[in-house]
This record gives sequence, structure tokens and C-alpha cells, in this order.
Amino acid sequence: MPRAKQRTPELREQLLTAAVDLLARDGVAGFTARTIATQAGTSTPALYELFGDKGGLVRAVYFEGFRLLRGHLGQAPQTADPRADLLAVMHAYRGWMLEHRVLAEIMFARPFTDFDPGPDELKSSATLRIFIVDLVQRCVDAGVVRGDATDIAHVVVALVQGMAAAEAARRLGGHPESVQRRWDLALDSVLNGLAPAG
Repeated sequence: MPRAKQRTPELREQLLTAAVDLLARDGVAGFTARTIATQAGTSTPALYELFGDKGGLVRAVYFEGFRLLRGHLGQAPQTADPRADLLAVMHAYRGWMLEHRVLAEIMFARPFTDFDPGPDELKSSATLRIFIVDLVQRCVDAGVVRGDATDIAHVVVALVQGMAAAEAARRLGGHPESVQRRWDLALDSVLNGLAPAG
């Protein structure tokens, strides 16, 4: 008697976890439906039934990336020093991007031609964006920086993403001390440049 098909939420999570793990191990080139299904202990038809096609799986991975990143950044402790809190979160952002390079590439560089984020996908980053804007707003309210919190958040996040990409490509230097010095210079320069005059 053939085994009953079980297209369960648990199987969907297994496939999603397998996809994220496979990306980390083999990169975009190894991201095939058959390999992911095998790693999750199921069949390619089951994967297609749950996600529609490879683009649907990439879409799910995209959402999962933002969920994981938001959860990671939320672990940073909140103190009475809004500038230190913002820097701590940006350093956590850096660490996450370096640890999840291929996942970050899907989220921010979009290497798959069969996936182009639409309005629903772009909304998935809203909780992350709100979290960072709120951190910056604390800095504005405390007089640490001046300007629009949303504008500043975009600049700081773009800086972190660019610096993390440069670090991953070993363009920030070969010694941890020099890499850290350049990170500190970049973040301090932005925040000091936005500090109120006097």
C-alpha cells in the first residue's frame, strides 16, 4: 500500500529549513528543488505542491530571511544609551549578514531571475524597518542626531549592508583590528556628522 501523502505545515518548515541550510552550504548554484527535497526527506512533487515552483520556494526563503534577521536584531539589549543601542544593533546586523551571506544575497541582491519581490514581499521587511527607525528615533529624541529618523535609518542600514559586503569580499583589510577600525570609522563618521551643531 503506498504511503499517504502528507503536505503538512511541518513538512513545509522542513523544506524551508533545508533550503536555508543548503544556501549556506552550497550557495545559489546548489539551490535545486531535487536537492532541497532530498535533504528534507521528501519528494520534488511534494515541494512543488507546497511552494508552487522554485520561485515560490525562493519567495518563502525571502520571507524567512527577514524573520530570522528581525529575531536576531531583537536580541540586542536595550539600555539608557540610544546611540550605543543603535550601534549594537548595527553590529548585530553586520554579524548576521556575514554569517548568512547567501541568504542576505537573496534578500538584498536578488540573484534568482525567476523571483522579483512584489509589494507583499517588500512589506515583509516592514517590521525590520520599523524596528530600526524606532532605534534612530530614540537617538533623534535624545539629541544624539538631527534629521528625519526614516532617512537616517535608510542611510545607516545601507552603510552596514555595503560594509558587510566589503568585509565578506575581504576588501576591508586582512587583520581583524583594521577591519574593526574601519567599521568604527564608518559608523562614527555618519553618526557624528548627524550630531546637532555645538
